[in-house]
Amino acid sequence: MTTPKTTSQQQSSTEDTHVVPDTMRAAVLFGPQDIRVIEKPVPEPGYGEVLVKVAMCGTCGTDLKIYDGHFPQTPPFGEFTPGHEWTGTVVALGESVDEFAVGDKVCIEAHHGCGRCDNCLIGKYTACLNYGNRDKGHLASGLTFDGGFAEYVLHNASSLYKMPGSVSFEDAVLITTAGTGLYGLSATGGYIVGQDVAIFGPGPVGLTTVQACKQMGANRVILVGTRESRLEMGQKLGADHVVNARENDPIEAVLELTDGAGVDLAIECSGATQTPQQCVEVTKRAGKILFVAYYAEPVTVDLSAVVRSDITMYTARGEGGNNIKRALSLAARGKLRGAEMVTHRYTLEDTAEAFRAVRERIGDPLKVVVVP
Repeated sequence: MTTPKTTSQQQSSTEDTHVVPDTMRAAVLFGPQDIRVIEKPVPEPGYGEVLVKVAMCGTCGTDLKIYDGHFPQTPPFGEFTPGHEWTGTVVALGESVDEFAVGDKVCIEAHHGCGRCDNCLIGKYTACLNYGNRDKGHLASGLTFDGGFAEYVLHNASSLYKMPGSVSFEDAVLITTAGTGLYGLSATGGYIVGQDVAIFGPGPVGLTTVQACKQMGANRVILVGTRESRLEMGQKLGADHVVNARENDPIEAVLELTDGAGVDLAIECSGATQTPQQCVEVTKRAGKILFVAYYAEPVTVDLSAVVRSDITMYTARGEGGNNIKRALSLAARGKLRGAEMVTHRYTLEDTAEAFRAVRERIGDPLKVVVVP
């Protein structure tokens, strides 16, 4: 590491400074499944940007797609640092930023829209029409722009959220994940008081969505999955019923739990190709299905059955709609528990091993984080 320098871009009102080094350790993708920790220059925040010292960065299935070289619009090999679920402490502020002070602990939403296209103007910034175009102002941290598998990371001030003191970094690393489910719920109308909900996939998205549905007044929340440890965590976090799809037919089980009527809302978080059709079969007439997962290949769904039952299908990409703010509010009041889902920690140098643990399910991980 080179000799530290004092970075003093627009200071806070208390004239705080933070000693930031010239270079940092960062995991850089050099090719498919070839990620190496190298020294990179510490970026300096530009207009409207904030420099954050990373406390930890979570991993997810999207990171595996990036790692394998199969995710669109990532920067070139040899330059790009992934990681889109990070949290940390503000160390420098760019011009015009007065919403934060050096020393603030923050969590993020990965997407920052361009702010000028039709979609951004109506609040659909996770579907920005200038997606990936840095010159137009768009950036998605760890997706189209350097992310959090590093000691320091830049982000736009509008996509950062100050953490209340009651929220730990372990909680905060799940806030982006929680925002995904909340954004999806808002897309469906968000009013689920007294309704029955089935959630397929007890991964981090599914488990945070379980908690959100209970806080929004759902009647019965039924969690469907194949890994017993995750189903047990789902019960701990508020699921009323869990169904192990390896041991029971999930369609029969959900229909039995709802007296044959089916659920008002089915939420597909698993990414398994068979579950979209299962969602169709457990949703009651005039019910809703929400898809927030990504799939490795095309899926087959009986659309005639969807039409006959007057079911409405929704999709939602990412954590938009200011739902990180909502997730953070829940976490601050102890209504959204993230730290319990952090099961594995790796050093920055072991980022590749962290990815392997996620892919091969080494040690039965739930949320794997990398700590610089």
